[in-house]
Amino acid sequence: MTMEHYDLIVIGSGPAGEKGAAQAAYFGKRVAIIERAEHVGGAGINTGTVPSKTLREAALYFSGIRQRGLYGIDYSLKENLSVKDFMHREHMVVNKERHIIERNLQRHNIDLIHGNASLVDAHTVRVESPKGETTLAADFILIATGSSPHHPPEIPFDGDLIFDSDTILRMNRIPKTMAVVGGGVIGSEYASIFVALGVDVTLIESKERILPFIDSEIIERLRYQLSLIGLHFALGEKMTEISRHEHHVHLTLEQAGEMEFDVALISAGRQSNVQGLGLEQIGVTLGNRGLVIVNEKYQTSVPNIYAAGDVIGFPALASTSMEQARVAMVHAFDLAYKEHMSSILPLAVYTIPEMSSVGLTEDECKANNIACLIGRAYYEHNARGQIIGDMSGMIKLVFATADKKLLGAHIIGEQASELIHIASHVMMASGSIDVFIDAVYNYPTLADTYKYAAYDGLGNFEKWNPSNKKR
Repeated sequence: MTMEHYDLIVIGSGPAGEKGAAQAAYFGKRVAIIERAEHVGGAGINTGTVPSKTLREAALYFSGIRQRGLYGIDYSLKENLSVKDFMHREHMVVNKERHIIERNLQRHNIDLIHGNASLVDAHTVRVESPKGETTLAADFILIATGSSPHHPPEIPFDGDLIFDSDTILRMNRIPKTMAVVGGGVIGSEYASIFVALGVDVTLIESKERILPFIDSEIIERLRYQLSLIGLHFALGEKMTEISRHEHHVHLTLEQAGEMEFDVALISAGRQSNVQGLGLEQIGVTLGNRGLVIVNEKYQTSVPNIYAAGDVIGFPALASTSMEQARVAMVHAFDLAYKEHMSSILPLAVYTIPEMSSVGLTEDECKANNIACLIGRAYYEHNARGQIIGDMSGMIKLVFATADKKLLGAHIIGEQASELIHIASHVMMASGSIDVFIDAVYNYPTLADTYKYAAYDGLGNFEKWNPSNKKR
C-alpha cells in the first residue's frame, strides 16, 4: 500500500498551524493539517483568546462601566446569571472565525485530517481516529499543537468550584465571591472581568506585583483603577492549601490564613500540548512543561521538524505565533520571502482597563543603564477621552536621551491595543519622538494623545540639555 506523501504536515490548526500551512501552500507545496479537536482554530478561537475577550466585552456592556464615566449611572446585574448568559455573541464570533479558517484551508488546497497524531519517525506521522488508523509521510513537519492550562497535582480542579482558564468559561453561575490565584495575564484579565460583573474578587499573587513585564507606572494605574471597581489584592501571598467544602472553596494563605470563597480560578501558567506525539523518542529536545526547544528559525533538534506558537513558549501570543510559523516555513522550503520575525513585538493585556506595550519599559532602561527620558499624556486632557468618559487613560513614551529615538511605548485605557501599533511603526522605522510632533492626527481622537506625550518628552529633553532647545 502506497503511503500518502506531503511536502508538509502540520500538527495543530491554531494560529501557528493555519498560517504555517497557508504559507507553504501559497508557494505551491502540498500540505496537510492534522487536528485532534472537532473544530479548527485551537485555543485561540475555541477556549482562549476569542471567548475570553468576548466575555470581557459583555462584562463592559452589561456592567455599564464605560457609561459610568459619562453619566454616573450605577448598573446592577440580575441574580443567578451564568457565564453562558453573557456568551451569546461568542458563539457567533467563534463560528464565524472557524468558517474563515476552513475557507482559508480550502482556498489553499490544504487537506484537513481529523485525528490524534504521533510521530513514527522524523518523516512519518500516524493518525488515529474513530474511522481507523492511517500513516502519512512528509518532507517537513510543523508542530503547532499549542498549550493547555497547567494543573499542579496538589490542586483538585473539578470544573465546578475550582476552575482553570478553560473551564471557567463553562461556569454555571456568576458567584458572589471568587479567588483568582495567579497575577499573570490570564489571572489579571479574568479578575478584572469578574469584578466588572459585580463579583467580589480577590487576586492572589506570590510576587509583590502583578504582570512584572509591564511598565511599573502603568501597573500602578491599573491597580488603582481595579481597586476603584472593587478588586482586592493579596500580593506577596502564597497559597499553601486549597480544598472544597460543600458549596465553597477554602484557601489557606501563608500570611492571611484561611479564607472562604464561592469559587476559585487557578491560573498556574500553561504547559505545551506534546503528550502522545512521541517527540522525545525521535530526538526532539523538550524543556520544562513540554516546551519544544527551537533555534531562531523555529527548527527543532531534528532538522526537518519545526515548531511554532504556544508549544515553544514565550511570548505565546496569537500574533507572534502566526509570524513564527511563516518564518519557519520560509526557512524550511528556502523561500525568498519573510525570512525573520520583527524584533518589535507589541503585546496587549485585556484587563479592564486594557493595556498595551511595545519596546523597553522605563524599568528595563534603568536596570540596564540605558539613558532615557519620558513623555506622558493623559486621556483626561484629550477631547476624545472626555467624550467617551475615560479619564484614567495614559500614553507613556520612553526615548533615548542621545537622539530622542523612541525606545518603548506603554498605554493604559480605551483602545490601548489598537493605539500601540502607531508606536510600533515609529520604532520599526527607528523614529524619534519628533515623528509624533510632526504628524497630523484627526481631531478628536485618542491617537492625538501621542503628540502631547511627545511634547511632554521634548520638554523633558530640553530640561535635560537646554542647548538642544529647538521648539
